[in-house]
Amino acid sequence: MYNDLLKMADLSKEEINDILNLAMQLKYETKNGIEHKHLAGQTLGMIFQKASTRTRVSFETGMYQLGGQALFLSSRDLQIGRGEPVEDTARVLSRYLDGIMIRTFAQKEVEDLAEYASIPIINGLTDYCHPCQVLADLQTIREFKGGFDGLKMCYIGDGNNMANSLIVGGLTVGMNVSVACPEGYRPDSQVLDFAKAYGGAFKMTDNVLEAAQGADVLFTDVWASMGQEDEAEKRRLAFKGYQINDAVMDVAAKDAMVQHCLPAHREEEITAKVFEAHANEIFEEAENRLHAQKAVMVKLMGKK
Repeated sequence: MYNDLLKMADLSKEEINDILNLAMQLKYETKNGIEHKHLAGQTLGMIFQKASTRTRVSFETGMYQLGGQALFLSSRDLQIGRGEPVEDTARVLSRYLDGIMIRTFAQKEVEDLAEYASIPIINGLTDYCHPCQVLADLQTIREFKGGFDGLKMCYIGDGNNMANSLIVGGLTVGMNVSVACPEGYRPDSQVLDFAKAYGGAFKMTDNVLEAAQGADVLFTDVWASMGQEDEAEKRRLAFKGYQINDAVMDVAAKDAMVQHCLPAHREEEITAKVFEAHANEIFEEAENRLHAQKAVMVKLMGKK
């Protein structure tokens, strides 16, 4: 049983489905005004070294709905931003808090925090992976498609933290996964090694239409992520054509759904036409960040 959520590879198929089952229950209760104060009296510390809209609002709202409270801690508010070792921060905060969510750059910082903390650690995003987002993505797919068996997921664009987590999550729950990225922008080598074990269920290509052929779910993300602004023009040239558009939708399954973790740059990684045609799915996906993360917090912090 997992004690932290550091990356998608921490979770088995059964554990992912267990989280999603609880997420759907909590979503139903939220929609119907049924209180679920599973974390009454508990406090989540939220360390932000990267800015966020959805991560902060969804975790803060989620803790409130679960009966607890959340503390926003920017790097300016913590000694960790002034050079205090992460292992000292972990041991101090463990004596005050019931859990920590961290959104930062290096995956090692999250792993180190978990090693020295005595409370659950949740990865709210690193440059390597984004497990909370992908749990929400999987929840949305299951809502719209009824399950995962026999589905093909296709990701188009930068082989970034989203691509890394989608590959691992999609393969783990039993989907076929295809990824289209230009050379030099492929997913992490550890993730590609993980995917090798799934044989023909995984395909890596630089051909967008080949990757999208028959896809039931299409994903993309911005070409330049946070911290890559100085590479924006270089990336715009490298990713030209790596876009979800009418041509891609024509080769995908007739009832294909589209997902985007947001924010979206229309006419870059996705056309405005396709985005608006699938806005309901995309914003349901955004809402599911709240429910999936509440499920994670209950599973981790509710143990005591």
